[in-house]
Order: sequence, then structure tokens, then C-alpha cells
Amino acid sequence: MNTAGKSQENTGFGTNASNYGGRFINKDGSANVEKRGMFLLRRISWYHTMIAMPQWRFLLTLLLFYMGMNFIFALLYFSIGIEHLNGIDPSGTELGKFGQAYFFSAQTFTTVGYGHISPVGFLASALSAAEALIGLLSFAIATGLFFGRFSKPTAFIKFSDNALIAPYREGTALMLRLTPFKNTDLTDAFARITMRRSDNENGAMTNRFFALDLELDRINVLSLSWTLVHPITPESPLYGLSAEDFTSINGEFIVHLTAFDDMFSNTVATRTSYTFDEVVYGAKFDSMYTRNESNSKTILHLDLLNSYQKVDFKEK
Repeated sequence: MNTAGKSQENTGFGTNASNYGGRFINKDGSANVEKRGMFLLRRISWYHTMIAMPQWRFLLTLLLFYMGMNFIFALLYFSIGIEHLNGIDPSGTELGKFGQAYFFSAQTFTTVGYGHISPVGFLASALSAAEALIGLLSFAIATGLFFGRFSKPTAFIKFSDNALIAPYREGTALMLRLTPFKNTDLTDAFARITMRRSDNENGAMTNRFFALDLELDRINVLSLSWTLVHPITPESPLYGLSAEDFTSINGEFIVHLTAFDDMFSNTVATRTSYTFDEVVYGAKFDSMYTRNESNSKTILHLDLLNSYQKVDFKEK
């Protein structure tokens, strides 16, 4: 590999490659780190977990919590005695009685209180009062989580699955593509790429990091696709690499992107990474946008984000 360029020491990643496993950054931008040595509940931020989890899992978690809490309280009411819940038919089956206790719990938990069933006695009344309080607190937390998920500044950016070594002017360049995929207005977008490679130095594997110069590292408006281009010049640490080198060298490209979102009036950030085996050697991206039939609007084809064509450098 070309030794040109000065390696970075302030990346935040360690240099001892023998202590690291796999890539540094996952494709979704999260750190590829598993934390151990502390009790599980202490090393997990439940707020961050609930805010960051996928929408289907978030809604499923709320549903399971709601059903589980009502099931627990229904068991408690049932253990106290159905006779302490006025309005339940004592001649019904045990399953039917439990079902009525469950729906009484749901009415109490949500503080709806239809009045068809009411607690009788101290234990049942105290339990229903405690459940009403827990229900109020639970819905307050759920409301805060919903607001946090909807109001969280998010960079709705998708990156191409692969980076390419593509023709560029009289030579080649490393290229990867990104695009906003929602109806957001992003301005003042800034990108940087850091390359990590593992080298054998004096018999020990060492991580070295290099900042890759980009043709454009900042654009005023990000409304269409943006292809990040690193020209492979004699000063580039990628200079002289062949297709076989990308399959044999342990390396990674770490991509950071920040932009200003007009809707949130805040800066949003995202990141991803490409390992060397995710680089396609000898290809170029297809265009993602065209004009419409009336030539009055530009159409951005999001489904073409990963579309590329193989090329032969020998023809250039």
C-alpha cells in the first residue's frame, strides 16, 4: 500500500489491531462494540433504547407492556378473591371470571372506569388505587417517548451498499453515494471519510488511520444524490492498489456526514462504513435523477441508489 500521507492519531479508535474484532462502525452507523463487565441494567439507557428502536418494535413493546401489566393485576385481583369485585357474575366459569377481572384491570389502568365493576374491601380498593397510579405514570412515560421519537432530529440519509473504484478524469477514484429519502430540506452538508487499515509492524498488527481528501467535502444544498469522490492520486493511501488488494487487505472506510435540517433548525448527523471487501473495483454509478415528461420537475429515483455498471479500466 502507498505509504504517502500522514496517519491520524485523534480518531477515537485504538491502534492495537489484535484487540479489535470485525469492523469499527456498522452499516447503520452504530459502533460495533459489545460492552461487558457491568450489570446489564446499569450499562443500558432505556430511554435511548426506546427512542432508537424500530417503530414496529417500539409499538410492540408498548402493547406487550400494557397486556402484561393488566395480566399481572388480573392475577392479583383473582388471588384476593373475585367476591371483592362487585359486578362480576359469581356463577360464571373460572376463565370467565378471570377475563372480567382482566378487563376491570384495563379500565383501572387507563383510568376509564366504566363503573360496571367496582372494588369492595380494603385490599381490592388499595390494589386498584395503586394500579391507577401506575397507569397514570406509565402513560406519561409513553407519551414522553412518543414525543421524543417524533421530535428527535434525524438525518434521513441512505448510503449506497457498496463503494466503488471508478474511472475519474485520467485516473480512478473511490466513490460512494448517499441521498436524502424523506421530504426534508438539508443544507450546508459536510462529509469526511477516514480510512482504517491494519498493518503488520514489527510482528504486531497495528491500526492506522488516514483522512481521505474529497473532491467536494461540503455542498450548500442536499436535495438530490451526492457522490463522495476521493481521487486516487500518487498522494492517496489507495494509490497502486489492485482489485486483489481490496480482498486481501483488512481495511475500512468510515464515513461521517453532518447537515443542517431546516425543519428541526438543528444539525443532524449520520455515519456508516465500508469494509474493503464491500468495495467494487471497476464500476460506476448510474444516474439517480431524470426530468419528468413536461420538463418541469426533477425526479429522484431512490431505488437506483445502489445501481451501478461494471467498467473496464483498460478501455479508458
